[in-house]
Amino acid sequence: MGDCRVSAPELESPYLNTEEAAAYLRISVRALENYRLEGGGPPYRKHGGRVVYHKRDLDVWSRARRYTDTGGADRK
Repeated sequence: MGDCRVSAPELESPYLNTEEAAAYLRISVRALENYRLEGGGPPYRKHGGRVVYHKRDLDVWSRARRYTDTGGADRK
């Protein structure tokens, strides 16, 4: 009998792997990995040893980097 592996159905998961999260933020994978190593990046989680990012955390992190000019962050 052959290989009987069944692939998991595609789920609408709010969790993104590093490549997906980088694409979501429109930054390079290397930049996201550097943020993770050096700090200052979006929060991440470890699921079974895999790094994942929640979309909500990515949105919050991105909103905190909102600017209206080159002089600094927007001070609502």
